[in-house]
Formats: sequence, structure tokens, C-alpha cells
Amino acid sequence: MIYEGVLPVNKPAGFTSHDVVAKMRRILGMKRIGHTGTLDPQVTGVLPLCLGRATRFVEYIQEMPKQYEAELCIGYSTDTEDWTGETIERLQPGQAVLTEEQVRGTLAAFVGTIDQVPPMYSAVKVGGKKLYELAREGKEIERKARKVDIYEIETLGLDLQAEYPRIRFRALCSKGTYIRTLCVDIGKALGYPAVMTGLVRSRSGSISIDRCMSLEEIESLHRSGKLADRIIPADRVVTHLPECTVSGKEAIHAIQGKTIPLPQCPISPEAGELIRMYDPQGTFVGLFRVDRERETLRPEKVFASSGSRNDAD
Repeated sequence: MIYEGVLPVNKPAGFTSHDVVAKMRRILGMKRIGHTGTLDPQVTGVLPLCLGRATRFVEYIQEMPKQYEAELCIGYSTDTEDWTGETIERLQPGQAVLTEEQVRGTLAAFVGTIDQVPPMYSAVKVGGKKLYELAREGKEIERKARKVDIYEIETLGLDLQAEYPRIRFRALCSKGTYIRTLCVDIGKALGYPAVMTGLVRSRSGSISIDRCMSLEEIESLHRSGKLADRIIPADRVVTHLPECTVSGKEAIHAIQGKTIPLPQCPISPEAGELIRMYDPQGTFVGLFRVDRERETLRPEKVFASSGSRNDAD
């Protein structure tokens, strides 16, 4: 069976995102599968996979905000900024002294647009080479800070009496945010070295972790013929984009790659904005971009096939 849509996977520890894609290709017997955002092998949680023609939506899903639940430990640091690396600094047990008010205030200060320096152990490319490749060669180079957005931070738990205090928090952030770097920066703001000691991606765009399935569950549902019921239609994953319904004739023109007059669309998006287009029967036609200069909607990603419409109502 050939599936189409978005498969919500709960990635286990020990797998790279590419490992999950490879395993799904074997289980589902299909090649056209793409993931929507890399997770480090030790990180678990939401990893949406686009199946079939839905792979054309990867770029839009990747741009959506992500939510993480993280734990950081105060008092030591590593070369990778997480618990998998080599310790490069460690305080004496009990040396880090913090108050709840201090921690909550510091976390709140990170909400907004912040500068982040990508860690050396990351896939960011500098001079055509990935930083983690340079790091494995024992090299460390200067990296430029990048702007990222932290939309929300919520404290989930504090253990400030431990020899090395631990802080658990939930963060909603933009694409490209390194949570381990955020943990290190929180530690610096508190005046101590810090390291990320746990991370789960709990949401990717509109997909929350409670909608995701384990690899074993996916395989079982596929064998029983029930997996299709759990796959999310691609257009329902990008519901942050406005939608409009056009006439049957306009839908046919749109499927053929023609532009659609904007005035006949009942919404007034800004120039350059993407919209989801549907025909009168509610069939998803595709993504279209507003051209204010010509007052039209031009095709961006046509999803419906020419055979899906036989009339021109």
C-alpha cells in the first residue's frame, strides 16, 4: 500500500532522524519519505515524516515552531553542551547556590528574540564543512551568532537543593534553536557552567507528542491494514496558513497551473502569503501564493490531480 500524508512518529533514543526514515522505508515498502527536522540520536519525541506527495510540504512544516521539554544541570559543562560529551569544567558539589525566584526570573528573561552561537557539535556549515566534523578533528572556530525566537518558557520542575541543581523547563521556539545552547546560556546568566541532561521534542507545529506513534506501533498498524487511519492529511498539518474555497471552474484552472483572480477569493492575505485552496466539495487543491501586484493567486504546490475534478461548477 502507498501512503500519502504526514506520519507522526515518536522517535526513540538511539536513532538518528535518517535512521527512522530508513526503517520506515523498509516497513512501509515505499521510498518517498522525508523527515521535517533533525533530532540528535539521544533526543526523543515528535518527528513528523512526510509520505508520498506530502514530501512537497517538508519545507513548510520545518519552518513551524517547535516545543521541547528539557532538563539542565548546573555546576558542570561539556564540549557538546549535553550529557553525551566530555566534561570540560566542574564545580565542587554544592558550590552552585540558587533560589527559585532567581531561576524563574532568569528563564523569563530569555523569552523573545535572542542571539545564539551554534555549538561546535552541530550540522551548521562553515566554509563548506559541518561544524561537528571540525570538532571531531579537534578544531574550534569562531561562529557567528544567529537570531532565534523563544516564544514561551515554562518552568516544569526545580531541584535546587541537589549537589548539582537541576532545572526542568518547557520552551516553544523557532526553527534553528539549539536547546542545549539555551541551557548553557541560562547557566551563564545564572553565573554557573551548565549542561543539558535531557530533551524531548513535545510538539512540532500542530503535531503534539500524544498524537505520535512508536516504531513498533506503526509496524503493527501497517501489518493490520489500519495505519492509513492514523496518517494526517498534509493540508491539516499547515492549518496556520489561511484557507479559501474557489469555484469548480477555478479549481480546475488551478490544478492546471493557472493563476486565479484574487478578488474572487474571500480572504485578503498580505502580499507573498501562502494560502490553502479547496474546491466546493472540500478537496484540497494545493498551496497558492498571493500576488498583490497582479491581484492573483499563483500556484506554489498543486496537490490535487487533473482527474480529481470532472465538472466545472
